[in-house]
Parts: sequence; structure tokens; C-alpha cells
Amino acid sequence: MKRSITQFVLCLDNSGNEASLIPGKVYQILPDARAAKDDLVRVIDESGEDYLFARTQFAVVDFPQAVRRKLLALQKAG
Repeated sequence: MKRSITQFVLCLDNSGNEASLIPGKVYQILPDARAAKDDLVRVIDESGEDYLFARTQFAVVDFPQAVRRKLLALQKAG
């Protein structure tokens, strides 16, 4: 069984979501095929909960596995 790779996005625009997103910050996304059909991404935001946001507010970033692990560890510690 293949493990899914944790994906991250960089916030480019927080218009209308100023309390939930910080421009320039990297966020973890959760797979959501249904949301993707509507050009949305499920992001774990500043509250620590996952919400849907417009895909246009983000850029997908690809990190090496070691960096992804460190990012996840930092999120769990925070």
C-alpha cells in the first residue's frame, strides 16, 4: 500500500480570511477530491482546523521528505 505524501501550500493572498491565513506562510493541505473539483483546497489554517479556501489563494510547494517531516513536527509542537 502506497502512503500518501503530505502536501503543502504557500499562502499568496488572505483577502477575506485575514484571521485564518497569513500571506507568505506555508500550510498543510488535506486531500479532498470533491473540493478540488470546485477549485478549492482543504487547508489546516491558523486555528489548527481544516477549512476550504480558494485554490487561487495559494501556490503548491514541493519539499524534500526531510523538510516535510520537520514541517509536520513543527505544526504538532505549536
